Amino acid sequence: MSTVIENPVEQGKHLEELETVTIRFAGDSGDGMQLTGTQFTNTSAVVGNDISTLPDFPAEIRAPAGSLPGVSGFQLNFSSQDIKTPGDQPNVLVAMNPAALKVNLADLEDGGTIIINTDSFTKENLKYAAYETNPLEDGTLAGFRVHKLPITTLNMNALKGNVELSRKEIDRCKNFFALGVLYWLYDRPMEQTINWIHEKFAKNREVMNGNEIALKTGYNFADTTEVFTTHYTVKKAQIAPGKYRKITGNEATAIGFIAASQLAGRPLFYGSYPITPASDILHELARHKNFGVKTFQAEDEIAAVSAAIGASFTGHIGLTGTSGPGVALKQEAIGLAVMTELPLVIINVQRGGPSTGLPTKTEQADLFQAVWGRNGECPAIVIAPATPADCFNMAVEAVRLAFKYMTPVFYLSDGYLANGAEPWAVPEIDELPKIEIKFATNPENFMPYARDEETLARPYAIPGTPGLEHRIGGIEKQHLTGNVNYDPENHHFMVKLRQEKVDRAANDIPTVEVFGEKTGKVLVLGWGSTYGSIASAVEKLQREGKSVSSAHLRHLNPFPKNLGEVLRGFETVIVPEMNLGQLCTMIRARYLVDAVAFSKVKGRPFQIREIVRKVEEYL
Repeated sequence: MSTVIENPVEQGKHLEELETVTIRFAGDSGDGMQLTGTQFTNTSAVVGNDISTLPDFPAEIRAPAGSLPGVSGFQLNFSSQDIKTPGDQPNVLVAMNPAALKVNLADLEDGGTIIINTDSFTKENLKYAAYETNPLEDGTLAGFRVHKLPITTLNMNALKGNVELSRKEIDRCKNFFALGVLYWLYDRPMEQTINWIHEKFAKNREVMNGNEIALKTGYNFADTTEVFTTHYTVKKAQIAPGKYRKITGNEATAIGFIAASQLAGRPLFYGSYPITPASDILHELARHKNFGVKTFQAEDEIAAVSAAIGASFTGHIGLTGTSGPGVALKQEAIGLAVMTELPLVIINVQRGGPSTGLPTKTEQADLFQAVWGRNGECPAIVIAPATPADCFNMAVEAVRLAFKYMTPVFYLSDGYLANGAEPWAVPEIDELPKIEIKFATNPENFMPYARDEETLARPYAIPGTPGLEHRIGGIEKQHLTGNVNYDPENHHFMVKLRQEKVDRAANDIPTVEVFGEKTGKVLVLGWGSTYGSIASAVEKLQREGKSVSSAHLRHLNPFPKNLGEVLRGFETVIVPEMNLGQLCTMIRARYLVDAVAFSKVKGRPFQIREIVRKVEEYL
């Protein structure tokens, strides 16, 4: 939906109002596309639009410049309406070289806009991108609105003689020239980015001036050239009053665990080994030593989780973070935390697997690993955030459950949530849940494996407390005393007790909410990062009068107590997942419901239209 508004200031140019725009910036990994996309996102957030982003990183550390494996992308959806995804198809593609065009053209909407850096379409670059002929000349782009700009040359002419930079340094400013063009095209102010440039490059004035000149020149070029006859505006979104900031899932995760530490009044210890896409959590936590956060970059995954278990033993919030391959290495130590019944939290920012798999692409195929991926009967609580902002809430929830039930908790994020961004309403302190941690202090009749009647949690005795000396370890424990015990009956009893403790957490988690009618033809059930696509698809179908509802799980082990009742209210249950049907398998086994798996394992999130098409098969 758009409205044309005559702009009296710019003769011959029109200002058109749009509700929603989706832009994808794409280029070589050295072209600064992530930076460009991030700056456009930050500016749109300041303007007041609702935003959702999807960065797309190459897996190669440094693929050859101009090659297909080296393409880096950043997709942004900004809107005057409430949005939940980065958009199905980009309306606009900014392609800095032939490889970026080749990789992304198929995703662009029919009739979409392409802004191309024509200077990069050399014979050598066309060969790198596997083009036999030049797509700018052979009709490949017929049906699209194509703006051919010699961005490299325009940027070079703007900076040559104005700054003392080498040719290579000048070329690295061309992303800001492209950003300036887009800022004019979509009526964005430059001040936010100029302030960032001044702060970022304060110690290198030539680079600072170069980037600022490139940004302003790109903006003025778009304003004065006859290439563009129309530019667009997207009004401020109507959102609830409050204090907002743009936040990524990894940032929200880190801030959430810091908040949990403050709510619990206990220091946070984070043991981690660098791994994509979880590394940013370590980077963010390391910045907050003023909150008593201790970060430990270990020599390997086993050392990282073992250190976190040690922190839990001493009364700290023991936290470890990784991706799927790292969890595989941590599993024996996680079993130790289950046996010793310590409140360990394990972050798994899932990525494409198996093995090294797709390190920079998203997937949610580690659900079985979290629920069942250890030797023996080894239960743990499993939760999953639904959006980047929700990562904050579920981080607090993970700590709350871990300490209340004295058990490890898995926190399943993924690459889509980790790197994606959206507005986050900063909560008031009194809105956050209370986290009460009670330590055993009375030595009279102390038993390290006695049980709380409600939760079955064992007492939490900090080492060194007089009269509460006890031992823990990985060998089976005797009920109450905690002594090493090989008795078959005791083992059977303790295995069931540990499982029952996790099961009782169902009494302490919210019931699952149904969005739409409580009964009907189709229920779309999801978990984790599929939330945005599912909710948007179901809302679209509901507006068309279709009998479709949705429900989304944030607690995956145990399930919410009312889940079985909800599932039985619908003729068909469809479960979209970025795996081969792991939640669907659990649902079928637990509730004997003939759920339909809808799997996508391509390293990319679901699109709204994919879910709409699947649901329509069953209506």
